[in-house]
Amino acid sequence: MFVVSLHYVCEIQEVEQHLEDHVAFLDREYANGTFLASGRKNPRTGGVILARAESQTQLESILAQDPFYQHGLAEYEITEFVPTRTSAELRCLLEA
Repeated sequence: MFVVSLHYVCEIQEVEQHLEDHVAFLDREYANGTFLASGRKNPRTGGVILARAESQTQLESILAQDPFYQHGLAEYEITEFVPTRTSAELRCLLEA
């Protein structure tokens, strides 16, 4: 499992111009089962994505399709982790 932290490297107005395409990208990856949760940081300096992928290389390939990446609007920090404990509601995130 991976946590992806996006940090905007441009003005928020430029982010807004590509938001609709970014949301379409997110929707596609939710449908593919790659993304499990996502949202804006507060304050709005970027976002966070919780993702599943076979490898970091595979995830990087997926993230390269994000319009925010393609237009150079954000930097991406990827952290891999293995969840070993969760609340009852998130037990499905535990790896076998």
